[in-house]
Amino acid sequence: MPDVTSQEWDALLTDCPSAHILQSLAWGELKAAFGWESVHLISERAGQRAGAQLLFRSLPAGWTVAYIPKGPVSQGSDPLSLANFYQAWDIVGTEIDQICRRKRAIFLKVEPDLPDLAGESRASDAPPGFQLSPHAIQPPRTILVDLSGTEDDLLGRMKQKTRYNLRLAQKKGIQVLQSAEISAFYQLMQVTGQRDTFAVHSQAYYQRAYELFSPTGQCKLLLANLDGELLGGIMAFSQGHRAWYFYGASANQHRELMAPYLLQWEAMRWARARGCTEYDLWGIPDAAEEELEAQFARRADGLWGVYRFKRGFGGRVCRAAGPWDRVYQPLMYRGYIWMMNRRTSGEEGMGG
Repeated sequence: MPDVTSQEWDALLTDCPSAHILQSLAWGELKAAFGWESVHLISERAGQRAGAQLLFRSLPAGWTVAYIPKGPVSQGSDPLSLANFYQAWDIVGTEIDQICRRKRAIFLKVEPDLPDLAGESRASDAPPGFQLSPHAIQPPRTILVDLSGTEDDLLGRMKQKTRYNLRLAQKKGIQVLQSAEISAFYQLMQVTGQRDTFAVHSQAYYQRAYELFSPTGQCKLLLANLDGELLGGIMAFSQGHRAWYFYGASANQHRELMAPYLLQWEAMRWARARGCTEYDLWGIPDAAEEELEAQFARRADGLWGVYRFKRGFGGRVCRAAGPWDRVYQPLMYRGYIWMMNRRTSGEEGMGG
């Protein structure tokens, strides 16, 4: 199969208005800089084009694991539906299998850019040839904020306490400014990771992400400070009509001034200025909305603390379909799953 050039891949994404940023060439380059190999393929059938960015991670003895984050993509699919996924897989699936076998993949994990309309993925929902995976790489459940309307409309959809906290930060004189100081942001990430017990990437990772996405205007680093004292930071991304909050951090001091609320507000305003109509807050506990609302006030473990924060911005809870695994080496796959089950919850997954 012919190699796909960067120009060809970008052209396909241009024709796929809902393509997720994790299928972008820049995201593949980011992962390639940190232990992954990215491979692109494009196929056409009956005038319909589809493609996939695959990521491969090396394992001992020459084996690999393969991963398609938020793909494959299909020309003109807006929004992506299960029918679009089947159509895309019909076009590119055979070539994906060929690439995976050639690269000695034990299995292929697919996390489609597709909502789980049933609310909870079931094994019966996996397409033919796939099985429901016990491990997700990206957070299965998130909150999507509608950015349409005026700023007053957006504020009106927020919880009253969130609006209060946002305005408190403004009243106290917190400034949110665009920045390129990745080192300062990384220091905040370390503080936050230690305080809230989650793993963070290296400074080089955030630096490379910024270098890849910022020149095209797809990444914005915002830092909040009060009289020169750094209180928080956020790194947001955008592609097409969507924006994502991937990385955020806050200092231990002056937490009563609510800097993270103002940071999110300014990130949403930036996304709106880029024409985005949806802001993905990226990751909450994988529990039904009724359970989330019943328990968030008394739980702080895992992602429960961030749910308490994110719910206030007035978005809707959404769960993604999958993840689905396509197994090529059943015995080795069972060993891999056993190994993954032994990992602690604080470690990073395959995708990061």
